[in-house]
Amino acid sequence: MSALFDYALAGARVAERSLVQRPRLGREDRLVFVVGCPRSGTTFVGRAIGGLPGFVDFGEVTPWKAALPTSPSAEELRTILERIRRIGLAWGLRGVEQTPETAHVLGAALEAYPQALAVHVLRDGRDVVCSLLEQGWLNAHREGRDDARLAYGAEPRFWVEPERREEFAEVSDARRCAWAWRRYVEAVRASGAGERLLEIRYESLANVADRLAEFLGANATSTHRAMDSFRDSSIGRWRRDLTSEQVADVEAEAGSLLAELGYS
Repeated sequence: MSALFDYALAGARVAERSLVQRPRLGREDRLVFVVGCPRSGTTFVGRAIGGLPGFVDFGEVTPWKAALPTSPSAEELRTILERIRRIGLAWGLRGVEQTPETAHVLGAALEAYPQALAVHVLRDGRDVVCSLLEQGWLNAHREGRDDARLAYGAEPRFWVEPERREEFAEVSDARRCAWAWRRYVEAVRASGAGERLLEIRYESLANVADRLAEFLGANATSTHRAMDSFRDSSIGRWRRDLTSEQVADVEAEAGSLLAELGYS
């Protein structure tokens, strides 16, 4: 019953947004997957793209999110999303799926939809750590579950390297958050998406409208209107919010990737 409820609720949310965008006849398979580590700006970007003419924001589709830890096949992923599109009256619009964990199955998602594109939102891992610590999702002793009924806390996630699962539960909260950032970024880079993937930096979101519009084949004026509203005073917050010990833990876990990406 819970699965049926999740589908119904997700479909209703999509339908609400789809009706605003005026559903179109025909079938549109040029979907967009917005991926990146949680707290990297995927929600802002997903909503911005989903509000463009001809697009619709799916948000984070709960049944899709719940399936990702099992490494679903392309066929299984398509089955889930097609049900949501049918319930949400969204077949004629370009759906935008923005579950961050899709980063770990991006290759399969793009295989499921051969005409789809992906946008990777990349943010300074140290700022991501600050935000994740604030949310507490990976903090030790955190209780509760998210909307897909996946546990919070120090429990090893599906993306943790098998040989390091015990270590994941024992390290500091800051290192665990840096671990998450590293694994999400690595997953996108290993997806084999090639030219179907556009990487944009969180720190430059106010200046990427032209690139984004060209990549998606979207209306440039509307894209500027959506993206130019980005404002964030938290860029570089790690310098004031992280202790020296936390910075050391972050660099121990993800320092080489930070340096490779120019975040140093």
